[in-house]
Amino acid sequence: MSAGEAPIRVRVHYDFASSLCYVAHRVVPRLRDELETLGIEISWTPLDLARLLRWRRGGEIPPDRAENVARVSRELEVPLRMPPFWLDSRRAMAAALCLKDPAVEATFRERVFTAVFEEGRFDALGTAPESLCQELGWSLEPARIEAALDELGERTEAAREAQVSGVPTFMLGPWPFGGIQSEETLTSFFRRFAARERLRSAKDIA
Repeated sequence: MSAGEAPIRVRVHYDFASSLCYVAHRVVPRLRDELETLGIEISWTPLDLARLLRWRRGGEIPPDRAENVARVSRELEVPLRMPPFWLDSRRAMAAALCLKDPAVEATFRERVFTAVFEEGRFDALGTAPESLCQELGWSLEPARIEAALDELGERTEAAREAQVSGVPTFMLGPWPFGGIQSEETLTSFFRRFAARERLRSAKDIA
């Protein structure tokens, strides 16, 4: 990125209940140097996947989906503990929305993902807004979390209208790019997207 150029923002829709989002959370930082060179900023954006796909909260995870997660986990070298059922992440996602400072949100996201997929605290999402924030030395009012649930629903419906059909989904401009891929594949997509965005910006200025 040249000096003075505005960064290119890539939103990533995610849900704390998604094991593949945890994998993405671990893989994306491996691209930090490349993303910095391209001038791309990653912005993690919560949504409610169960609402988006109309899944039953607490329902058993289908064996084929669990097998796919295990395969992706091995291929991308991100070990994890797979929950046996679909976790209800709404309040934890709403809490993330309350944390407007990106650095604070990133710290909270790291703590929640670690608690669930590394420590196996599958009940953590229900208490994450309170107990995990307390672990980090923060205080988050329950009323703020409850209010943010409406915003979470609105963001989820907006994502649906943008043709988002799962998580993680990288928004390359208006185009959704779903799933988590290898570092090489992601880098290739980001390079092409950054080149296209710089060209578009140059044409707009001209």
